[in-house]
Amino acid sequence: MKKLFSLLAIIGIVALSNCSQIPENNDPILGIWAKTQTSAIEGKGSSTTREEWIFNDVYLGRYQSYSNSKLVFYTDFKWSEENGTYSIIYGDPQVTDITVNLEHASDPEILTLENGSVFATRD
Repeated sequence: MKKLFSLLAIIGIVALSNCSQIPENNDPILGIWAKTQTSAIEGKGSSTTREEWIFNDVYLGRYQSYSNSKLVFYTDFKWSEENGTYSIIYGDPQVTDITVNLEHASDPEILTLENGSVFATRD
């Protein structure tokens, strides 16, 4: 009798999992966005800082910061969209949560802050 119930339970789980669908996310923010800054250090050359935001389709992402091509810091984040405004909520308290807007008209596409300044460009 236990074998029959186990078999029915397995069939039920397989049937339910095949019936459910994961909604496809085609949001235009998906992909890699980056910001690069180069600063000259007097007498020592220059230093390059690159920040990357990788947005995936399940409303999660990864933030990475590089200094001279070496990974310095990374953390995960959650993102959401409401009326064309994207909220980025970081999993680490060292990074401040942010709200950005996607500008489609420019090439390359850019993410802007609320004051209109460039936050990141599509990579």
